[in-house]
Amino acid sequence: MKKSIFILALSVFFLMNSCRQNGAISNFNLEAKEFAEMINELPTAPIIDVRTADEFSNGHLAKAKNIDWNSNAFETGIQELNKENPVFVYCLSGGRSSAAAEKMRAIGFKNVYELEGGIMKWRAANLPEENANSTGMTSEEFKKLITSDRRVLIDFYAEWCGPCKKMAPHLETMKTEMADSLIVVRINADINQKIAKELSVDALPTLLLYKNGEIIWRNTGYITKENLTDSIKNY
Repeated sequence: MKKSIFILALSVFFLMNSCRQNGAISNFNLEAKEFAEMINELPTAPIIDVRTADEFSNGHLAKAKNIDWNSNAFETGIQELNKENPVFVYCLSGGRSSAAAEKMRAIGFKNVYELEGGIMKWRAANLPEENANSTGMTSEEFKKLITSDRRVLIDFYAEWCGPCKKMAPHLETMKTEMADSLIVVRINADINQKIAKELSVDALPTLLLYKNGEIIWRNTGYITKENLTDSIKNY
């Protein structure tokens, strides 16, 4: 029985490897380092950054072309690409690039490679980037920010992050309702790339709760106001 399972697994491995080499498996969602390796393997393949022009100007992958997923020019822009050739797609955290890749496949693109987790994961992996934003909050400024007799809740967000937008109203409400015991600060991760990287913020939204300058709680992803309030009350 074990021998049969081993032979089956081995057969699947060779089949998958053969398909990849022959281009039969054409759609991949790759982690940052795998994405970088594939770019090196396919140096002539176009790299499409589907973020906004402002986001693109704050840092992007080398040789990337900016075609905003949310602009009217997206479909025109991708029509200029050869559908038979491989293409790389990425955004901030993966949502827009996933939608863009799905659209591209639907109209006939055969080899679409997505950067899983977007450029946030790329930065967290310390991979090279062009025109990276070197401004923004410094470590010293951040330390002053979290030094308080009250707890400090830091919200790392981005303008085009859907869950970030959804959380924003109840964070503003909490800022007022819990003002006597809590300071709420929102930090744009795209503008403040250095401090985001230092704090290992590789996905958005990310919430960090500090007490006496020390982190005591962390959450990545959307969280309801009720669950967030309960979590904070536990500290």
